[in-house]
Amino acid sequence: MVAQFFRRLVSRNKGAGPEEEPRLPAGVRVYVIGDIHGRIDLLERLYKMIEADRKDRPVEHSVEVFLGDYVDRGPSSREVLEWMVNGPSVCNKRITLRGNHELYLQDFLSDPRVISSWGQYGGLETLHSYGLKFRMPLGQDQWEDIQAGLLEALPPSHRVFLESCRLSAGAGKYFFAHAGVNPSIPLDDQVAEDLLWIREPFLSHHSPLAKIIVHGHTPVEAPEIEVHRIGIDTGAYITGRLTCAMLEGDGVEFLST
Repeated sequence: MVAQFFRRLVSRNKGAGPEEEPRLPAGVRVYVIGDIHGRIDLLERLYKMIEADRKDRPVEHSVEVFLGDYVDRGPSSREVLEWMVNGPSVCNKRITLRGNHELYLQDFLSDPRVISSWGQYGGLETLHSYGLKFRMPLGQDQWEDIQAGLLEALPPSHRVFLESCRLSAGAGKYFFAHAGVNPSIPLDDQVAEDLLWIREPFLSHHSPLAKIIVHGHTPVEAPEIEVHRIGIDTGAYITGRLTCAMLEGDGVEFLST
């Protein structure tokens, strides 16, 4: 059974004072989509929900932000990347961030040894989605042949898309990154390793940061809202729940498959 939930949460800081500006300017709505991990079925279902919301609640300016990890683990990484390249968009702007799994894929294209680690974290499912076949257990003698096969099978548009993905983005008082940030470093000085991989000390940090960080990377049963962050990776590839955070003014709403 497909689980659906739609709930509204009020900002903990709302009402702090009449002079305080909202997190997002009036007339702006941001849709932030969590880790897809090769689940094209969930992506298409969630995007229909976003389309319906966009139609039912018109807004002057809408932005969609994808937090990365489009590939690996699920069965349809190729189809997800094809959707990202040629799929529909109902918003005024689309921002696509890079996840650590895209980094694995890109690194493998130049270094076949990467498969020894990538293969343990869902990379084999991505290779299967591009039609590649190989013996198991995966031996070192196959690494270069598999790399050559992926280089041939990967459409140029998919590679361009992967190269175009950003490490971070911001809107109003929100900051978007795949994994999170190092709370001891200013946002402008964050490094790729933390933006793509960090868990601690980011997750257990309990004080406000310069902006509220909206992130994926660490699976949770339901979206998490803390004083410094909003986590929306609900483990789509295994739970069937792909989540979108809808940000408007000081409010946060969630859509989930």
